[in-house]
Amino acid sequence: MSGFFYGVALQWKLDIRSRSLLVTCYVVPLIFFLLMGGIFTSVMPGMRSTLIQSIIVMSVSMGAFIGLPPSLIETYGSDISKVYKANGVPVYLGLVTMFLSAFVHLMISCAMIVLLAPVLFEAVLPAQLPIFFLALAIFIMVSLGIGSMLGLTIKNQAKLTMIAQLVFLPSIMLSGIMFPADLLPGLLETAGRIFPASWGYRLMLDHGFCLENLWYLILVFFAAVIVCGILLKKQKS
Repeated sequence: MSGFFYGVALQWKLDIRSRSLLVTCYVVPLIFFLLMGGIFTSVMPGMRSTLIQSIIVMSVSMGAFIGLPPSLIETYGSDISKVYKANGVPVYLGLVTMFLSAFVHLMISCAMIVLLAPVLFEAVLPAQLPIFFLALAIFIMVSLGIGSMLGLTIKNQAKLTMIAQLVFLPSIMLSGIMFPADLLPGLLETAGRIFPASWGYRLMLDHGFCLENLWYLILVFFAAVIVCGILLKKQKS
């Protein structure tokens, strides 16, 4: 157990020095927050009640789909995985430590948004903060699960970048954070429900934490765990 915690702490230190994670978990989401927060609240003053949830969906999606997968490729697509095998280290350790480290970084980034939004843009805080952060934790876990599948499945960095963008952009555009999803054509509105961003957004809204918004996220998370388990088993063999 001590070795596991040492691995998590070591990954945390490595991620702090990672420019990729710094950009995708902190720099770009916070710049988007500072720029778009003012635009959203000026054009649509009523959006102050959902500004925090909207910016957080974008931040989590970027960190999970664009930030995490390249780190997995560096480990499981290189000789590092052979070092794991040679030293008897469980093959899943790299994935678990990166998952937990990214989870903590995204929680910190989202907490900064929650603290700054009411001060900078008079955004409305969630009515029940403990329930909100529970919903946020679930959404982060599900998003990182999908990011883990991308990182373990795709071995080519250029191809990964393209596919990650194909997952990230629809997640943002069709989730309802930019404008109400019911304004979209029926086909696009239905397509938006494939991505966890729309479900996570509704789950984090006031009085949105219910089974109706939760079941799909649970399903996707367990599917991601199973797929990652199969991929790691192939990696081990």
